[in-house]
Amino acid sequence: YGGLKPEDVRRWGQFTTFKQNAPELLRRELRATQVIYCSPLVDPYQPVEADVNMMSRLFEALLERPPARFVIQTRGPLIVRDIDPIKELAARTVVRVSFSLTTDLEDVRRLYEPHCDPLDARLNAIARLREAGVEVHAALAPLLPSNPVRLAQLALDATARDLIGDALHVRSTKPRGATTREAAFRIAEHHAGHEQWLDPEFMDGVYCTIANEAGKRGRRFLTGPAGFRLLTET
Repeated sequence: YGGLKPEDVRRWGQFTTFKQNAPELLRRELRATQVIYCSPLVDPYQPVEADVNMMSRLFEALLERPPARFVIQTRGPLIVRDIDPIKELAARTVVRVSFSLTTDLEDVRRLYEPHCDPLDARLNAIARLREAGVEVHAALAPLLPSNPVRLAQLALDATARDLIGDALHVRSTKPRGATTREAAFRIAEHHAGHEQWLDPEFMDGVYCTIANEAGKRGRRFLTGPAGFRLLTET
């Protein structure tokens, strides 16, 4: 976790720290055989990136010495700012963008992701990336309360790839790794039907529904580590 302190973990999501010399460090560490996932833990296109402009500087380093594969995980339409360097890098190595689509219900998005862009903005960003020839996957993660059939159909329409998904997690069913923050539990408690989205048995049914929709189009729905591993494979 890169030297995170206990206080950093407790305050996860409440602040952002930028390593100002990241481009220089990247230049020092890049190898042609590397697979880089940017980033399963921290969105590189969170709102403050509009002012910091770190990703543009990182792409300069990546273009100097491209790795074997470069994966971007985001839910931020700000990524379209960097379409040109992404497209240039994709012409020289494998580049994949995994775009998070968490719910088809805007009122739910506002409850759980108040600082994130709405679904329409995310779908538009996916369309622009695909128009530029960039490989884009839809990640239904974390799956928030939604109409799973409609969410699956929107994701399948937006991309030409297998779908990836992951549920909200509680520590009792996920002993290691990231889990859902307490704030989400409090929101779920105050909205009818939301708590079941934290129930593994209920989520198995949601997974089956989405998988069925994907199967109708000859596509797969992969969840958890198997799904995200798909992004880094050849």
